[in-house]
Amino acid sequence: MAEPDPSDPLETQAGKVQEAQDTDSDTEGGAAGGEAEMDFLRNFFSQTLGLGTQKERLLDDLTLEGVTRYMQSERCRRVICLVGAGISTSAGIPDFRSPSSGLYANLEKYRLPYPEAIFEIGYFKKHPEPFFALAKELYPGQFKPTVCHYFIRLLKEKGLLLRCYTQNIDTLERVAGLEPEDLVEAHGTFYTSHCINSGCRREYTLSWMKEKIFSEETPKCEKCQSVVKPDIVFFGENLPARFFSCMQSDFLKADLLIIMGTSLQVQPFASLISKAPLSTPRLLINKEKTGQTDPFLGMMMGLGGGMDFDSKKAYRDVAWLGDCDLGCLALAGLLGWKKELEDLVRKEHASIDAQSGSGSPNPSTSASPRKSPPPAQEEARTRDGEKPQ
Repeated sequence: MAEPDPSDPLETQAGKVQEAQDTDSDTEGGAAGGEAEMDFLRNFFSQTLGLGTQKERLLDDLTLEGVTRYMQSERCRRVICLVGAGISTSAGIPDFRSPSSGLYANLEKYRLPYPEAIFEIGYFKKHPEPFFALAKELYPGQFKPTVCHYFIRLLKEKGLLLRCYTQNIDTLERVAGLEPEDLVEAHGTFYTSHCINSGCRREYTLSWMKEKIFSEETPKCEKCQSVVKPDIVFFGENLPARFFSCMQSDFLKADLLIIMGTSLQVQPFASLISKAPLSTPRLLINKEKTGQTDPFLGMMMGLGGGMDFDSKKAYRDVAWLGDCDLGCLALAGLLGWKKELEDLVRKEHASIDAQSGSGSPNPSTSASPRKSPPPAQEEARTRDGEKPQ
């Protein structure tokens, strides 16, 4: 009796199982049919939940040193970075949720019905003024990339970066030297803007939007006079199509995930940690451990495969806890890249200062400078009106 081919679609496999059961009427045939049915179920769970696939341990030690040795080996050629607000706070950009300094804690003056309304598409269409008033205070272009951003650039220059998936809307990855093809800006970007009229959708540049915002006028389309909105993802909007298309192809190729400065609370971004093969090591550089959902329930609910740093079954997840810039410097030091990274930060910041005529440093980046604080990160975006975390 032919067994179902795991490469066949599940419907085809099910058909083969049924065909086998129909033709096996005696005891031996019934047993064979039962075995085929079990094979089908094993294939189904393997394909849908990632169960039963091989969990090869690729790290000789679940430490930053172990990750370093793996990165220096021939096995590690394609790295995906998953980043959030924590990689930009040292540039002076507030995150969303910190109790006193986070963006949501400082919106009283806009008299919103609730803090998240300033990023809700329905509210924006009726009352765009609060968003653009905030955007003037926190506009991109007033700040410099951090050590983390330049570490990601080093990964690119050394041929290791497959893709950087970012939740942030500050464009700092682009400022640091990553090209559009290197990036998946999961929650959109200020880099471009579009008319919100579905029958128009004219595109506008960053410089055009900046001129409108700083002249304290609500940006209106030059063609149809509808409001023009930066291409960031508001509550109630879908994530960019590029997020889903790249996700489908990138993660099966990943040899290492580096996760930095994110709470892994916002979906569907948080589920990306489960998309890589089960043997792929995952390094978290963050102020606290995160992503530790139950593996089975997490996959069933689409919430990610769950990080496991501490159990006896832990085999691929490593947590380095602390400031993200310091974590990148520590990893760069172990890789022998520290001087190169520090020199890159100094050179790039000097170039930015020369263009802007400023030389003030980033508040907590020893190798780097900063200007006035800019826009909050997109650590709080959800899809299709999902309630904020």
